[in-house]
Amino acid sequence: MTKATLRASSVEEAAPLFINGRTYRQPARPVVVICFDGCDPDYVAAAMQADVAPHLAAMMQHGFGAIAQAAMPTFTNPNNVAIACGAPPSVTGVAGNYYLDRATGREVMVLDGHQMQVDTIFAHFARAGVPVAVVTAKDKLLRALARNMDGIALSAESPEDAVPVLGDRAPASAADKYSEALSLYVLDAGISLLEANRADIIYLSLSDYVQHKHAPEAPEALAFMAEVDRRLGRLVALGATVGIVADHGMHDMSGPDGTPRVLFVQDVLEARFGAGSVRVICPITDPFVRHHASLGGFVRVYIKEATVSPEAVRDALAGMVGVSLALLADEACTRFDMPLEGEADVVVVAAPGFALGATQGEHDLSALAGQRLRSHGGTSEQAVPFILSHPLTEDYATRAQAGLRNFDIFDFTINGVTA
Repeated sequence: MTKATLRASSVEEAAPLFINGRTYRQPARPVVVICFDGCDPDYVAAAMQADVAPHLAAMMQHGFGAIAQAAMPTFTNPNNVAIACGAPPSVTGVAGNYYLDRATGREVMVLDGHQMQVDTIFAHFARAGVPVAVVTAKDKLLRALARNMDGIALSAESPEDAVPVLGDRAPASAADKYSEALSLYVLDAGISLLEANRADIIYLSLSDYVQHKHAPEAPEALAFMAEVDRRLGRLVALGATVGIVADHGMHDMSGPDGTPRVLFVQDVLEARFGAGSVRVICPITDPFVRHHASLGGFVRVYIKEATVSPEAVRDALAGMVGVSLALLADEACTRFDMPLEGEADVVVVAAPGFALGATQGEHDLSALAGQRLRSHGGTSEQAVPFILSHPLTEDYATRAQAGLRNFDIFDFTINGVTA
């Protein structure tokens, strides 16, 4: 009896797992899901047009390729956690990279999994005896995604941790966190894990450094897509079912002269209602300030002055240049499937091509190092690629026609592909 036959036999005997409202079967072959951070569909289209990604093209032709909708807000933490748990932020409890703790009044940068209300798919499979691995570009994500998980957890920011796990197979260190090397390290680590037969379920979360810095058709972006594509080919050649999705898209938020088009929401509201009347939180805020200067397409408004009503704030912002939506908390949470507990009084979503900030003095635009502001966070960045290396079963192909979310990817990669 071959190793593959033994594996298939053991999989048939293993009970499926019910995780966060979905049932997952035991994978018959290794599963690799890649969160291609910031990979707007335009990057895939540009790579196809330039013919620099033949393996990705083959996946879309012979496997499956579509567009899915990311969770709101379209930031790294909420979407990575949603993908890892197979559920929206209303279930996971994570709806930003940065938030205001109403109980203490403190502003908190999310660097771990303390907000998470449920465990990840990996944690559940690990408890069932399935070897799992998570590799991230960023330490902050690893601490969340590896929460309660008994498995391999590696980050490109801490490459020394890979040596005891992979030995000579450990990728070379990515010295500069502001480079494409972080993402390539993650993919190389995934390849090494597969080659060493160390995990049956692997999650690889990349960095969006390139997408923040370069437009899809830029030579640098195309070169990066080619490097990613070469590694995708290796993952597929090693026998894995590969699923690719993104946490958010990416759009230019600068004017023709290169100046960022930003509405500083707290400045606007304080001019209307008085100094100290509100506090605006930018949930894109994270340690990678050079990516976006904490400017994105979504902010939260917390009212501090009792005489100011949420409705008055909403009405003051509605229809303003740079604003697409201004919603009360319950409206926003219902519309975007976000947790209501702890939500701000008013949620603001940017119009396409605009970014939102708090006060002008809080955002250091020099952090952009002279680059055009390319960012994310709003509904404009919800469209993301959803690509599988293998074709779908008839049932899942029908389900896909009804619409996809990026956090469907593990369900489709594990349960939905043909043998």
